[in-house]
Amino acid sequence: MKKIVFCLLCSFISIETNAQSLIGAWERVYTSEDGENLRNVLVFSEKHQVFTTYNADSGEFISTVGGSWKLDDNTITEEVEFNSANPEKVGSKSSFQVVINDSIIEFEGSNVKMKRIDNGTPGQLQGAWLMSGRIKDRKMEIRNTETPRKTMKILSGTRFQWIAYNTETKKFMATGGGTYTTKDGVYTENIEFFSRDNSKVGLQLKFDYNLKDGNWCHLGFSTKGDPINEVWSKRK
Repeated sequence: MKKIVFCLLCSFISIETNAQSLIGAWERVYTSEDGENLRNVLVFSEKHQVFTTYNADSGEFISTVGGSWKLDDNTITEEVEFNSANPEKVGSKSSFQVVINDSIIEFEGSNVKMKRIDNGTPGQLQGAWLMSGRIKDRKMEIRNTETPRKTMKILSGTRFQWIAYNTETKKFMATGGGTYTTKDGVYTENIEFFSRDNSKVGLQLKFDYNLKDGNWCHLGFSTKGDPINEVWSKRK
């Protein structure tokens, strides 16, 4: 009996360690059949992930898909919350085999092999967040994060992406992302793709930020130059 319990414990630890090894950001740069240089970026937080494709040269957005995930041995099962190219797949589940090591993730049955960008460090804001409030005229406007309409932001150690979508209507609204840093209370975004307006690619946005009671308070200006004062809550 002790041997069986020990084996089960070892198996559990192995699965947990394997899942932990996925957390962070991964990328693949390749040339399409049309001769375009494309970049895939895959970001895993503890329970959520996003996979995005955009032009590596111009930053032109192509597609994004993501949702929740879990790993069982070498099988990833994901439940789709948004899919910009195929919204009818929202709510569906799919599983696929992966081979993972410290620097490479391979998806069996395809030619997709991605290199690790980071392992979730050094980002102080690593994880999945939902917009939970805005401050306007010094008053907090609370946003219910349990509704189908969501704005989620996923960050690895160096990459960020926000996605606006609705799980009930399956509508994808918009997304943007790139690299980020946090230093001395300043959160800086470097935009590499922006679905609504490709002219925003290359912009650098700086925000004052702080973490309070588990929430991320975010103060600065949007890509349009409008003032924003947002509150983000860690996704469970």
